[in-house]
Amino acid sequence: MYAAHILIVEDDNVLNDQLAELLRSKGFVIDQCHDGEQGLLSALKKKFDLILLDVLLPSLNGFSVLKTLRKTCQTPVMMITACGAEQERIEGYTEGADDYLPKPFNLMELMLRIDVLLRRTYKFNAKSNQQRVLQLDGLSLDRIHQGIAYHEQPIILTPIQFRLLWRLAESQNQVLSKAYLYQTVLDKSFSQYDRTLDMHISRVRKKLVEAGMPIERLVTVHGKGYCFS
Repeated sequence: MYAAHILIVEDDNVLNDQLAELLRSKGFVIDQCHDGEQGLLSALKKKFDLILLDVLLPSLNGFSVLKTLRKTCQTPVMMITACGAEQERIEGYTEGADDYLPKPFNLMELMLRIDVLLRRTYKFNAKSNQQRVLQLDGLSLDRIHQGIAYHEQPIILTPIQFRLLWRLAESQNQVLSKAYLYQTVLDKSFSQYDRTLDMHISRVRKKLVEAGMPIERLVTVHGKGYCFS
């Protein structure tokens, strides 16, 4: 049976060891780093299934690590922070975080969130019997390699952003509700106070526009949801 490989980047030695011990007891393979530079080098050097990334790190903070990482690596990342401010969460999602967990946190909640992130990734990649490639008016999406290009211009998206764009693209010209996207892409129930989906949509739209796609191809239908045309 495959054991997921998780990287922990946390400068609190006690918490780092506590998380590592817990995750190893659950059958995961664990690497540990204690500062931002070391964590970034490790994340770029090896292939991980998930990265637990603290925000307040010595040498290089978590946001800087994530921003650099997202230029070449799309491994799912869960940010861990002692601050729960909304602006900080927005910054994390903007830089490409897949989830956000404020300290102090319940270890059971951590395990549940890890399970959701890994299950979400495996479930999407395992659907080999479904369509593997989408090509829509210059946009090409490859489900197996999670590759994206617009008129041969590569676009780098996080795993969640890729699944979100795929879901919208395969339902071209249809309005998909926020509740539906929360359930099928984020694996959680919709809450009107949760801006996670909005942040991911904004990031996807920004990257598509930077690649030359007209902004009106991914639109917000107020009061209803989102539509890709």
